[in-house]
Amino acid sequence: MQTSLPAPRKVSRPRADALRNRERIVTAAREMFVEHGPDVPFDEIARRAGVGNATVYRNFPDRDALVREVVCSVLDRTVRVAEEALSESGDAYEALERFVHASADERLSALCPMVTSTFDRHHPDLEAARERVERIVERLMDRAKEAGLLRTDVGVGDLMVAVAQLSRPPAGTACCSVDRFAHRHLQLFLDGLRAPGRSVLPGTAVTMEDLRQA
Repeated sequence: MQTSLPAPRKVSRPRADALRNRERIVTAAREMFVEHGPDVPFDEIARRAGVGNATVYRNFPDRDALVREVVCSVLDRTVRVAEEALSESGDAYEALERFVHASADERLSALCPMVTSTFDRHHPDLEAARERVERIVERLMDRAKEAGLLRTDVGVGDLMVAVAQLSRPPAGTACCSVDRFAHRHLQLFLDGLRAPGRSVLPGTAVTMEDLRQA
């Protein structure tokens, strides 16, 4: 006697309008988190996204989930910028420069501290996104060093600290006003990373593990 196999389960896919709504929510949340911090009301995020409150809660049941999605999406976009730059030109230093400037445009320095200070920084999605960033930056830096373009006495941690510090608004200034200076100062820093170095740096190259322990 033959037994019939169960019918394959139909997996529903989100509708296109549902995906667009989710993207609008994430974009609006990123803007408002940068402007006002992580405690901005969901009502305000929904209003800026042009959706109802119920749509926000349907996609993100709590603030932790929304903040995590915003930070992961930003990290993934900066990784894609670096990967695309490397595939287009093959120049690791140029790709590294594009990653740095994209990080400033995405307000990485404003978003990442929210996770480390307020929410679950060990969530698997966040850890995976951070690992993707670290891998691409380490890959770019190693290739640039091998090509003689990047000084050998700097590490991934050195780069990430500088990006965070140089793209953060000084105390007493509006967040968006930093755009006038950030890319200029980041480029000055990037030019200073080029080999050969004109001076001997104190201490040793900083790794991401050094930053985590600190």
